[in-house]
Amino acid sequence: MRVTKYSHSCLRIEHDDAVVVIDPGVWSESERALDGADAVLLTHEHADHVDADQLVDALAKRPSIQIYAHPDVVDKFSAQWAGAAVPVTSGHAFTAANLLVKAYGGLHAVIHPDIPRVANLGFLINETLYHPGDSFDVPEGARVETLFVPVSGPWLKLAESIDFVRAVRPQRAYALHDCLFNEQGLALTDAHMTARSGAEYARLAAGSTVEV
Repeated sequence: MRVTKYSHSCLRIEHDDAVVVIDPGVWSESERALDGADAVLLTHEHADHVDADQLVDALAKRPSIQIYAHPDVVDKFSAQWAGAAVPVTSGHAFTAANLLVKAYGGLHAVIHPDIPRVANLGFLINETLYHPGDSFDVPEGARVETLFVPVSGPWLKLAESIDFVRAVRPQRAYALHDCLFNEQGLALTDAHMTARSGAEYARLAAGSTVEV
């Protein structure tokens, strides 16, 4: 699989002439990421993971796109996406374009007890790559080779990111959800993740592509 990391939490995955995009949000280069997409996976409803207007534009250009998301997300945006959205829940295995996907988890990590938690799904792609959305839900029973690990946000601390990588035990881990720090904060986080996560770790610049 050829994986392009866009800003924040957006991934574009290309495999056997199919394109699947995860979380094209308003802080990502969503128009570029969605160009030619066959399917879109949305972990949850927050705008940094869902650029709803850009998805409307993408569907106008390519009506065959299918959007896979939790039923709560489908219900919220169904009027805008005109039947293109497919509801999925935790434990659901399905094929998006030609990629095998399994959903895990169920809820966004706690931001604060005063803030209601929304639905969140992590997605395991082709049994090897895992995008957890805004959670540290471990894909139990999966042998993850490539993990995208959240490293910044109001709902996490660095120790949790380190322990998440240790729990999943991937061969390699890449930074995800990484737009909320300045360069000093990112450098400090990178140093700790490299030294303590137990996996090969890297933070990819927006637009960088890796083969996994």
